[in-house]
Amino acid sequence: MESIGFKEWALVCEALGRGEQSIILRKGGVAEGQAGFAFKHREFFLFPTFFHEQVEKVRTSGAQLPKQQEGQVEIRYFAKLEASHVVTSWEAAAALEPWHILQAEVVRERFAYDDAPGIDVAFVRVFRLQPSWTLPDERRFGGCRSWVNLPSAPPFVHEESVLGDEENARRLADFEAALRGSSAPRYVPRGA
Repeated sequence: MESIGFKEWALVCEALGRGEQSIILRKGGVAEGQAGFAFKHREFFLFPTFFHEQVEKVRTSGAQLPKQQEGQVEIRYFAKLEASHVVTSWEAAAALEPWHILQAEVVRERFAYDDAPGIDVAFVRVFRLQPSWTLPDERRFGGCRSWVNLPSAPPFVHEESVLGDEENARRLADFEAALRGSSAPRYVPRGA
């Protein structure tokens, strides 16, 4: 069975890996298919994507893209999905600011994209991989899609949770309270 990678901005992956961010906001890529985007996997590797414009689209002062080795992808983090919602209220989407580093305009752009205003939001628990996993950057990883099949992951010496149990539970409870009544929970099928 192949491992699953979730394509996300490198700066967001690093913010998740430092504990500065606890959620992922996604509208979906062009290649998501007719069903559209969904957080359809309970566990996945964070697959960093690089483009220079993301530096201006985050609220992190002095943000710089992490170094990227030509022709390779370094995967440093693994995520476990703890909650997933479809947010259809702009006020609720704007209220998610404490849990992410994106500029408000970026969230607004994603929220308003296409004919159905709204955004998928996932609360994730992130784990640092030791050592990190480096693999060749293959053509099949390209394109405007969120999920990519990866080769079988090597055994890791250590997987360390970025946040302690209590801090993670507190953030999750605050996140769920912020969305109560303003979103629809989206459930991931067991075994997905």
